[in-house]
Amino acid sequence: MTTTIPSQTLPEIIYPDSDGKPMSDNTKQFQLIVKLQGGIDALFKDNENVFVAGDLLWYPVEGDNKTRQAPDTMVVFGRPKGDRGSYQQWLEDNIAPQVVFEIISPENRLGEIFKLFKFYDNYGVEECYFYDLKDNELMGWVRSDGKLNYIESMEGWVSPRLEIRFETASGDLEIYRPDGLKFLSYVELSRQMEQTQQKADSLSEKLREMGINPEDI
Repeated sequence: MTTTIPSQTLPEIIYPDSDGKPMSDNTKQFQLIVKLQGGIDALFKDNENVFVAGDLLWYPVEGDNKTRQAPDTMVVFGRPKGDRGSYQQWLEDNIAPQVVFEIISPENRLGEIFKLFKFYDNYGVEECYFYDLKDNELMGWVRSDGKLNYIESMEGWVSPRLEIRFETASGDLEIYRPDGLKFLSYVELSRQMEQTQQKADSLSEKLREMGINPEDI
């Protein structure tokens, strides 16, 4: 008589889209995260294979839903744009985010910051940047010889991957595109657009006063 042993079905592993933690602890931190993510996303808007996300959970190991982090901003070269509930690396050609940013608030403890750094070092991040809002201090690391190495001077540093430049001399973190234009907030962009439109309207009015139709130019 043959006894059939029923096969066991392993439970499906769930990778939650949320860790229950807030994106930011204060308005300044939130505004900087939005400016950073939006500015980098805009910089690579025409490259369909650069994925930029803010506060998105990254799971580097298949089958492990406990090992995870949600960088304030992460950039992944070689992966298509698009919506995701989380970044599950094994579903993304096993490509780890190459660049990550963390905006540190006074509520962040030193142990938490070290844990973040070790995670990024262990799981293959190429460039890692931490900005301390309280002290206006930008810290950075770049990977060489298989590990993240500290960048001695961040003032004027240009990211190898993103080609953006960092400045803190004004008392705040300022970021410049390769073309020299500064990353702006939505409010600053809106004001800039309004000023441009006002100048265009003023020019059109002067042309009409001269008997010239602006549409003919």
